[in-house]
Amino acid sequence: MAVRACGLIIYRRLQPAQPSKAADSIEYLLLQTSYGTHHWTPPKGHVDPGEDDLQTAFRETQEEAGLQASQLTLVEGYRKELHYPVHGKPKTVVYWLAEVKDCDTEIKLSEEHQAFQWLKLEDACKLAEYEDMQAMLKEVHQFLCSKE
Repeated sequence: MAVRACGLIIYRRLQPAQPSKAADSIEYLLLQTSYGTHHWTPPKGHVDPGEDDLQTAFRETQEEAGLQASQLTLVEGYRKELHYPVHGKPKTVVYWLAEVKDCDTEIKLSEEHQAFQWLKLEDACKLAEYEDMQAMLKEVHQFLCSKE
């Protein structure tokens, strides 16, 4: 039985200097863990008994980044599952995409994380060391740019 976790890829849009540069105005929220190798990921966590996947994603985002569901807009049409081993056991992580309604919303980290950054795609991919995470961020960016 695979370990199951869920999370949200959080992004914000800054005002672009030129409308043609709208894609450059997107930044992604990554959190740095305060344990292990201090890797960077979107907020995510394990599904609690009785919770559905999306409830887990919102709860974990609130716990880890201090963002309430009311401060976010869930983007329709994007859901991604990543599968990888952790300590020799299979793990599935399901991500949805959400935009913060206010670019200046404060991020309040839990003790599980020691830092956060809002990053443009290229920098987010540099910090997200895992290839599947990098590929997902690029896919998300394409998805968002195709909706403009």
